[in-house]
Order: sequence, then C-alpha cells, then structure tokens
Amino acid sequence: MTDKQASGPFEVKLSPEPISSIADGTGLGRMSLDKTFHGDLKATSQGEMLAFRTSVQGSAGYVAMETVTGSIQGHDGSFVLQHSSTMTRGVPEQSITVVPDSGTGSLIGLAGRMTITITDGQHFYQFDYTLPDNI
Repeated sequence: MTDKQASGPFEVKLSPEPISSIADGTGLGRMSLDKTFHGDLKATSQGEMLAFRTSVQGSAGYVAMETVTGSIQGHDGSFVLQHSSTMTRGVPEQSITVVPDSGTGSLIGLAGRMTITITDGQHFYQFDYTLPDNI
C-alpha cells in the first residue's frame, strides 16, 4: 500500500428533502447532496444527509453517505464516503471515511479519510488515501 494525498476545491448543492413520518417533529433535517470535485479528485457524488442544529449558536451534527464516481490521480472508479461530524460552538470535528470494500474499477481496495474546510465560502477537500500497490 502506498500513502497518497489528493486535494482541491469542490462545489456542493444541498437540497431539502422530506423527513420520514417517524422523524417528523424531531428537529432533524434531511438533504440530498450533489457535489462536483476538482483538483486531484475529478469526480461527482450524490448522497443523503441527516442533520440536527441545536439552539446554541454553532452547535450541530450530521451524518451522511455519498457515492463518489470519477478519477483520483489517474485511477478511475467509484467509492462510498461515510460522514459523521459535529460542531461544538463553532469548532468542527469531522469523521469522513471510505466505506471498506466500496471501491470499484481501479479503486478496488481504496481506503482513506477526507477532511473538508470552508474558506471565504469556498469548499476544499483533503483526501489522505491508500491503494494496493498492484493497482
């Protein structure tokens, strides 16, 4: 396995979706994700997010799953990212990881973690990943 890093900007479109009748009234929000990645990761992704924002400014949490399809530094295929992140009074704590064995094409065996930052309204990713040496 070789440790690699990919980075660049991305755009994200969040669209509110109806919450289930069971979760109605809980304060949870549901959104669809539609992303376009640039830089070392040339890809699109689609997914679903559940989120909760507290009454304390800057405190919230979300979980999400998204399928990413495209190319990472010349390796084509798809993989799934699992998000579980919180913000405590403006301080983020992120866990965004590749679902094990979700890679397809030349991304079979992909493992890794992604970090998202937002600067002046622009989204950026850093993706630390490994691929089997025989890929």
